[in-house]
Amino acid sequence: MTSTSHLPKALQNLALPVIASPMFIASGPKLVAAQCKAGIVGSFPALNARPAELLDTWLTDLQNELAAYQAANPDAKVGPIAVNQIVHQSNDRLAHDVEVCVKHQVPIIISSLRAPPPEMLDAIHSYGGIVLHDVISIRHAQKALEAGVDGLILVAAGAGGHAGGLSPFALVGEVRKFFKGPIALSGSIATGDAILAAQAMGADFAYIGSRWLATPESNVDEAYRQAIIESSAADIVYTNLFTGVHGNYLRKSIIAAGLDPDNLPVSDKSKMNFGSGGNSGAKAWRDIWGAGQGVGLMDDAPSVAEVVQRFSAEYQAAKARLLAL
Repeated sequence: MTSTSHLPKALQNLALPVIASPMFIASGPKLVAAQCKAGIVGSFPALNARPAELLDTWLTDLQNELAAYQAANPDAKVGPIAVNQIVHQSNDRLAHDVEVCVKHQVPIIISSLRAPPPEMLDAIHSYGGIVLHDVISIRHAQKALEAGVDGLILVAAGAGGHAGGLSPFALVGEVRKFFKGPIALSGSIATGDAILAAQAMGADFAYIGSRWLATPESNVDEAYRQAIIESSAADIVYTNLFTGVHGNYLRKSIIAAGLDPDNLPVSDKSKMNFGSGGNSGAKAWRDIWGAGQGVGLMDDAPSVAEVVQRFSAEYQAAKARLLAL
């Protein structure tokens, strides 16, 4: 791995330069604990903890479990916890969820949709926490940095769930012209080779989601897990119907919901509702399954630890190949 001394403390001691992305429904305490124990950043959306009071329980249990694991394995690299907050007027839990995260001094907050307000940033920064904001465009990146976030997650074409349409080469390259801080890159990253590629083009971290869906630790039913294994890039549909924001979803789940994936209506962006969970009878992410274009590289259901071990071996092999050129 390259030097990490320029990065915030929370991101310096990872086994691999990987941040696991927070996935609605799929990311729960079991998955996050496994990701952190494997030495990468483990994350979940605050909204996955329902009712709201459960968020405090999840964080208490996770912090206790990881502290015990670190004590029993003093030489292990244990990754930090990150919690995703949806910054949108329809999220009536935002103030409560941020307060709980501040109480637990969650080291990393991942903010989505809109840049965090000053009071949210101040609360997180008060104990040394950092905020990474996900963006799909240069304009969004600039606005987030003006608001005072600490780093950016660049969600490029092909990412699972909510995703942009820009090439990662264009997105990373343009952002690096004006921002030298922490950057994570998302978009069809499913191998150790791709993790190294993300760094080669200027990112500090790979931001990975879909690969964890097929693991036994993810909170998805077996049909979803099997669909990930059986699908390829051609089975991914890009639409804004289900939440008002464009995202990538598995064709099979759209058909199962009684919809024609090739003739989906366009949703009104102003109708975004993260309180009720969607803009159609079939709800994302319960009925309509998010997934990235990298699903064609996933043909089994290994544990999180096995995935990270594979990533590490592929990452080192890719570095060796490049050094030999």
